[in-house]
Order: sequence, then C-alpha cells, then structure tokens
Amino acid sequence: MSIKLGDTAPNFNAETSVGNVNFYDYLGSSWGILFSHPADYTPVCTTELGYTSILHAEFDKRDTKIIALSVDGVEDHKGWIKDIDETQNTEVKFPIIADKDRKISELYDFIHPNASATATVRSLLIIDPDKKVRLIITYPASTGRNFNEILRVLDSLQLVDQYKVATPVNWHDGEDVIVPPAVSTEEARRIFPKGVTEIKPYLRYTPQPNI
Repeated sequence: MSIKLGDTAPNFNAETSVGNVNFYDYLGSSWGILFSHPADYTPVCTTELGYTSILHAEFDKRDTKIIALSVDGVEDHKGWIKDIDETQNTEVKFPIIADKDRKISELYDFIHPNASATATVRSLLIIDPDKKVRLIITYPASTGRNFNEILRVLDSLQLVDQYKVATPVNWHDGEDVIVPPAVSTEEARRIFPKGVTEIKPYLRYTPQPNI
C-alpha cells in the first residue's frame, strides 16, 4: 500500500512496549507522529528515540502523541529501551510497536525492497486530528532524522490550519508568514490587522497572526 499526503492514515491494533494499542484510540483527538526504525539495538535509532524522548515536553505543548515502530519483538524493545534510557539520559515512555510479521510496515509502506527486503526504512508521518497524513519524510537507514525540523513542520501545519497563511523557506515560530495567493490583498489587510507587506502581487508577508 502506498500512502500519500491527504490520505487517511490506516488504523491498526498492535503489540507494543507498553501493551496492546489501537492506533486511533491512542491518538484520540491529538496530532500524531508514527516513525519507523530498521531494527532494535541499532546506534542511529538509539540516538533518535532518545532525542524524541527528551523532546516530550515540546510534543506535549503541540498536543502531539508519538509512537515508534521496529520489526523486532516486545521483549527486544523493552531491553533496548533500557539501553536508550541509560545512554541518552532519558526515560522513553511512548510506545514502540512490535512488527515482527511486518504487517504494519507493509500497511504504511515502510519496507522499500531496493533498500532492504527485510528492514524498515527510516520513515516518519505526521497525522492530524482528523487522521489525515500531513507529512511523509523518509531517510536512508544510515542517516538520523532531524527532529528540530519535525517540530518546525508541526508548528507550520498547526498555524496554517488555524489561519489563512503559508510559511516561507526556513520559517520558524514567531517569524513573518506568507499570505496565500487565494487570499486577495484587500481581504488580507482586513483579516491580518498587523499589516501586509506586498513584495509582489503574489508575494505578500504578514506578522504571524497568533503572537
């Protein structure tokens, strides 16, 4: 199955490091991040899961729940979590899915045979409260993800869902945003009282509306 932006994220039931989980029930009305790892006890994944755990307050602030996946079993996950906690100076509390039969990996297209016929690629999805897929990003197994970028995208998605804006290159929370082409300059000046700066008729900036 190939999942694309805007698709509804498939639901599933799974064994995890914290017990049986129904994906939709776990997410509830929150945003969600589902990310896959090639295997347990791998060095790059150890750093990723540790850093994700360290960022738990940032994800909580954005009402976002984390769930990871690896093709190894629950007991391996539990042993690996002890290593992660020890080496990354954290305490992993989010679930890690045990996907030994690779059913969820295949459901979410985490197996890329030309990279590996057995290990999952390093994929990550952001899923909104309506269970729609809003971001898909895939790294090679050798390269760790940039979770500061994931937080940046979350900030952007949550902002544009609330206001009629887009975010420019390298944007970070607090910086000026772009008025989309579908919004006329006249309408923009009405709905963005902080002002609209027109560089070109199609390129207009306004201060971030929620600060």
